[in-house]
Amino acid sequence: MSQLQTHVFRFPATLINMLIATGGLMAIVLPQFAGISHEMKPSPGHSHGTTHHSHPKVEVPPGQPVPTVNLVVRPDAMNGWNLEVKVTNFTFAPERINTKSTSVNEGHAHLYVNGQKVSRLYGAWYHLPSLPPGTHNITVTLNTNDHGDLMYQGQPIQATETIQVSVPKK
Repeated sequence: MSQLQTHVFRFPATLINMLIATGGLMAIVLPQFAGISHEMKPSPGHSHGTTHHSHPKVEVPPGQPVPTVNLVVRPDAMNGWNLEVKVTNFTFAPERINTKSTSVNEGHAHLYVNGQKVSRLYGAWYHLPSLPPGTHNITVTLNTNDHGDLMYQGQPIQATETIQVSVPKK
């Protein structure tokens, strides 16, 4: 007999605004089907309201291969945006999330839209629903299994793309 698992999903204001802007048309993809996860209820002292949070900074040690990330944002033919996260010297390891990190070359990513954390990323692709008209900064950071922000020479290992969303033509 299987046990029922419950999760508390915490949706940042950005997602609520997106839901309102899309007239309530928004899909939530379960992580076992897409390799992604919406942020679950945080532990104490674990805040994600903005890019300022309490994750430790983890510097890539000298002599270690330096992870890199590149973000490609493409309009989706139906709605929203398809994000492709290209990494080198880094492996997504969702099976080890929330465990003590033993390597700076594996973990997961965090996705931010306009400075607000939207989701964890456990793989290379993510569908971002429609955004309201305006300029939007989309940032992906690389993180260790225990959520440390990966850094190289004091700078976060991240990629940012800026997109302009036009007012729909009627």
